[in-house]
Amino acid sequence: MVINKPPGVLSVPGRLEENHACAASWCRQNFPAATGPITVHRLDMDTSGLLLMALTADAQRELSQQFENRTVGKSYVAVVAGHIADDSGEIDAPMRPDLTNRPYQMIDAGLGKPSQTRFTVTYRGERVRPDGVRMDVTVLALIPLTGRSHQLRVHCKHIGHPILGDVLYGDSSAAGRLLLHAQTLSFDDPEHGRRILLTCPPDFA
Repeated sequence: MVINKPPGVLSVPGRLEENHACAASWCRQNFPAATGPITVHRLDMDTSGLLLMALTADAQRELSQQFENRTVGKSYVAVVAGHIADDSGEIDAPMRPDLTNRPYQMIDAGLGKPSQTRFTVTYRGERVRPDGVRMDVTVLALIPLTGRSHQLRVHCKHIGHPILGDVLYGDSSAAGRLLLHAQTLSFDDPEHGRRILLTCPPDFA
């Protein structure tokens, strides 16, 4: 099953009781016959878009293996601050957790794990902030080649163009929410082996 996760919803339960409501628990409630682990991958709480869930243990193992083998295709849409000069490119910046300031992640060329993101500019223009101020923005199509936590957010900040509405790595007042959305998802159907491609456009770009 694939759902369009709204922003502000956790993918899996958090440690605190008030964070137990999440996409995984919603799936459990609505599909009580589901067996085994439901979770296959995660989206950040503030990120919206396509989230894949498994309804059987066999499907969960197969889909998790596809993620591990990097045969799952994913693309995101983000609105970032400023105008990016290049029409396309690749961000290659190793990342690791900031151990003194969790849950932040950081760029570390020496100790970080390999992290690559491919980007393509789809629009350059202006956007009106919630406070009425106009600002230059770029809309990006982002393809994560690796799957580090907060990778797209950290990489956009690293090149000087943070994602609008990012409470961790950017200016949260620039938008009412994080303008990052998982738009496409492709994978092999665990039962039939057919390639599945799903698309869900964001409501902000």
